[in-house]
Amino acid sequence: MSSWRFDEPLVTLSTPETNERSKALWEAEDLGGLTEDNNPLPVPIVWLVGLTVVTAFALTLPLWGQRPTAELYEPLIDAMENPAVLNAADDTEAMNQVLALTANNPRSNPALLARHPVTMDDLRMIAPQVEALEVKGVDLRDYSVVGPNVVVANFEGNYRKDGTRIRQQPWWDIGYTIDLFYLTAFFLGVFITVKRLPPVSWQPRHGNH
Repeated sequence: MSSWRFDEPLVTLSTPETNERSKALWEAEDLGGLTEDNNPLPVPIVWLVGLTVVTAFALTLPLWGQRPTAELYEPLIDAMENPAVLNAADDTEAMNQVLALTANNPRSNPALLARHPVTMDDLRMIAPQVEALEVKGVDLRDYSVVGPNVVVANFEGNYRKDGTRIRQQPWWDIGYTIDLFYLTAFFLGVFITVKRLPPVSWQPRHGNH
């Protein structure tokens, strides 16, 4: 670590001796006739990259990585007993009726349903399981729908006062964890790489070209 310095991280992370060796190598290497200056990244580009990351996260926050819960399909299952659904000519019409009946339901989540669509056959398979959970009075958000099965969600949160455990996907773990890790690693890697170069106050002469 003797070649590192941290007193001016925004200027350079290299010692003067390391910078001098880098400068000599920079001047000696002609890159096949190409020349490369030592200019900083334009500030507008930095802000544009930051804005891109922030807006991408903000726009996908309601949808990204959320898993379907039993609560998501509860309004659809309740609508299955509606006469308009029971008297439908076929499953396609029945499903359209279910979606129409639940479109304005405050418990409905059309955006999430679009990511996890179901058919009437799917609803028929999970309906008895969801209804059994409703009878028990449990929180349907604690249960995930995996294919034809309604299972306890694979999350372990805090305990409620009644001793049951919250098994709901936390708001900060909807696909962001891994992305934040890679973004942080990427930006930190780029920063360290750039700041190991000589300060931008120095420009190579390229043999006075």
